[in-house]
Amino acid sequence: MAKAKSKAQQQAAGAALAAKRGEQDKSDLQGASKQMYDSMSESELEDMASTDREDLPDTVDGD
Repeated sequence: MAKAKSKAQQQAAGAALAAKRGEQDKSDLQGASKQMYDSMSESELEDMASTDREDLPDTVDGD
C-alpha cells in the first residue's frame, strides 16, 4: 500500500484519482497528478489519496 509522503503528493493523487473516475477532465491535470494518472492504477491512487494528511509535511524534496 503506497502512502503519500507529503500533503502535495496526497493532493496530486486525489486529483489523478478524480480523473481516473471521470469526475475531472484528464486535460486539467498538471505535473505530478498527470504522471500519477498515467503510471498508477485506481487502487494505488486510492491508497495514496487516502493517506492521513495531519502528520505530513507540506512538501518533500522530489515532489
